[in-house]
Amino acid sequence: MATLEDIKQQLATVPTEPGVYLWKDASGQVIYVGKAKQLRARMRQYVNFQDERAKIPLLVDQIDSFEYIVTQNEHESLVLEKNLINQYAPFFNADFKDDKSYPFIAITKGDVFPAIKYTREKHRPDTRYFGPYTDSRAARELIDIARKVVPICSSKCADWRRLTRRLEKDELALLAHDVRPCFDAHVGLGPGACCGQITPEEYRKNVRRVERFLAGNHQEFVDELTEEMQAAAAELDFERAGRVKQRIDTINALSERQHAVSSRRLNADVVGIFREETIAGVHVFMIREGRVINGNEFVLNRGKDVPDDDLLHNFLLRYYDATTSIPHEVIVRALPEDDEVMAEWLTERLESAHGAKVRFTAPQKGEKRELLEMAERNAEHTLMRYKVRTNYEDKRVNDALLQLESALALDEPPMRIECFDISTIHGSYTVASMVVFTAGRPDKSQYRRFKIKTPLDEANDFLSMQEVMRRRYRPERMADERFGKKPDLIILDGGLPQLNAVIAMFDEMGVHDIALCGLAKRDEELFVPWQETGPVVLPGGSASLYLVKQIRDEAHRFAITFHRELRGKGMTASILDGVAGLGPVRKKALLKAFKSFKNLRNATLEEVKAVRVVPDEVAEELITVLRQYNDAAKNEPNAGSPSADERAGRPVPFEEPDDAATSEHSVLDELSTEERS
Repeated sequence: MATLEDIKQQLATVPTEPGVYLWKDASGQVIYVGKAKQLRARMRQYVNFQDERAKIPLLVDQIDSFEYIVTQNEHESLVLEKNLINQYAPFFNADFKDDKSYPFIAITKGDVFPAIKYTREKHRPDTRYFGPYTDSRAARELIDIARKVVPICSSKCADWRRLTRRLEKDELALLAHDVRPCFDAHVGLGPGACCGQITPEEYRKNVRRVERFLAGNHQEFVDELTEEMQAAAAELDFERAGRVKQRIDTINALSERQHAVSSRRLNADVVGIFREETIAGVHVFMIREGRVINGNEFVLNRGKDVPDDDLLHNFLLRYYDATTSIPHEVIVRALPEDDEVMAEWLTERLESAHGAKVRFTAPQKGEKRELLEMAERNAEHTLMRYKVRTNYEDKRVNDALLQLESALALDEPPMRIECFDISTIHGSYTVASMVVFTAGRPDKSQYRRFKIKTPLDEANDFLSMQEVMRRRYRPERMADERFGKKPDLIILDGGLPQLNAVIAMFDEMGVHDIALCGLAKRDEELFVPWQETGPVVLPGGSASLYLVKQIRDEAHRFAITFHRELRGKGMTASILDGVAGLGPVRKKALLKAFKSFKNLRNATLEEVKAVRVVPDEVAEELITVLRQYNDAAKNEPNAGSPSADERAGRPVPFEEPDDAATSEHSVLDELSTEERS
C-alpha cells in the first residue's frame, strides 16, 4: 500500500487546472469523488490535513491511489462529478439512504404516439421523466388528472401497444389501424389514436400540453381552455364546450387541494434538511405559480460527519439529475460553495424559451424564509418516520454496543454504561454528574449528582474525579440496590490525565473488574488502560461514536445544570444573608413576590415597600446591600458574564434540576435523582 509521502510526491505531477479527482483504496475501489477549480491545490488539502472535515482523517487513512480528469471549466467538472458519483457510488460521498428507485411519471417521446406511464425504470434517452415522486399514490393520481385535462394514451392500453408495434414495423400502418376505438377513447381519457381520430401532429400538441401541465403550469392551461370553451360556445358546439368545462373544473379542483403558500406566482424548489449524527432527512417543496404541487422526502446516509455544504451539494446533484422539473429558483439554508456553477448547469437543463435563468437564494427573513423553515420541519418529520418505519434506533444502538465491545476489547457488549463529568468555576461550587445508559438508552432514574467536598483553592478535575469514584464505588455503595448493579463500562469526560487519576484511585480501593476509558473532548478519542501506544479512535459517523458523544453530552448537561443551580442559590443566599432582619421566611416571600433574584436586585425602595413583605427599615437596609452588590458587579469585569462552559457553546440544560436538599446523614446525601425534578 502506498504511504502518505508517496501520495504527496505523486500529487506534484497533478495539473493546476479544473477537473474531477477520484480517491481509491488498496483494492482499487473508488471511495470519494470530488471536483476542483484547481486540482493539485485541492487534492493537497486532503493529504496535508488542511481540510477540517471530520471524515478527512479516516478517508486519507484509506487512500492508496488516485485518478483525475481535467475539464475545460467548472461547469464540465460539475456534470462529470455527478456522472462519476452515479457510476461508482463512493462510500464517502453522501447518498440516498434507501437504495430503492423512486417513481416517475414518464412520456415515451420516442414513439409516434407517445404514451404516459408510471415507472421506476432507469432513464431512457427517448423518454421524458417527471419526478421523482416519493409518494407513489400521488404520482398515479396525477397521471389520472393529467389525462382528464388533456387526453393522452396510456402505456397500459393494449390497443396502444398493438398500434406501436405495427408502427415500429411499418409507418404505413397509420393508414390501416383499427376502426374500433379503445375503452379510454370512449370515456374521454384517450384521443383515439388507435382508431384514426387524431393525427400525429395534433397528438404531439396534446403531448406538449401534458408536459406543461406536469411541470406545474396550471394557470396557463386554465386560460387556454377558457378561450377554447368560449370559442366552442360561440360556434354553438355546446357538447365540446361542456367537455372543456369539465377539464377546467378538474384543474381548479386540483388547485384547491394544493396549498397556496405565496401571494406571488413563485416558481421555486424549497430544500429543507434536518441532520443527525449518522443520517439526514431532506424535504423538497415544489412550488409552482405560488402553490405547493408536490412534496418529496428523502433520507441520506450521511449526517454530521459530512459538512453542510457537501451534503447539500451531493443531494442537489443527485436530485436534479433525476428530475426534469427544474424551477427558476432554489431556496436553501446556505448557498452552496459552487452555487454559480450549479445554477448555470440547471439553467441549461431548464431550456427556457424565454431565457429564464435558475438562481440560488438563502433568505434571511420574509416569506421565503418561512417556507424554508416549514421545509426543515417537514424534513425532521421525514427522518422521524424513517426511523420508526425501519426500527433504526434499535439497530443503531445494537451496532453501537457491538462496535464498542470490539473497539475497547470488552468481554461482552456494555449493557450498563456510567459516565462522569465535573463542573466548576475556579474551584467554587464544584459538582459532578453520573449518567447511566442501559442497553444504549438513557436511564434517568439511575442518574446521580455529587457535591464535591474536597477543599479546592482552584479547579482540580483530577482530585474531584477521584473523590467521586471513591464515593460511588466504595463497597457499601456497590452493595446498595438503589444505585443499580455494577457497570460494564465507565466513561470519564476527559483524556488521559483523568483516566490515570481514576486508575490510581481504583488501585487504592482494589477495584479491578470494571472497564474504564477517558474521552478526550478535542478529537473524540478514547484512552484505555491497556493501550499505551495511543488512543482508540472510533470511525467518524459510526454508531459507536454517536453513542459515546451522546452519553458525554448528557453527562455534561446534567453536571452544568446542577452547578448553575448551586451557584445561583449560593450567590442569592450570600447577599441576602447580609441584611439585618431578613430571615428565611422573609427571603422566601421576597423572592416569591419578585419572581426572581434578578428582579429583586433591580427593584427600587418604593417597589420593595409596596409588596408589604418586610418592614420599612429592613427594606431600606436591603436596598443598601443590593446597591453595594450592583456597584461591585459593574466594577467586576466578569461579573454576570457567561461561565466558561457557556462561552464554549455547550448545550443549555433542557430539564430543570431538582430542588431536593442534601443531607449529610442520609444514604442519598451526595446524590439525588433526576426523577425528583
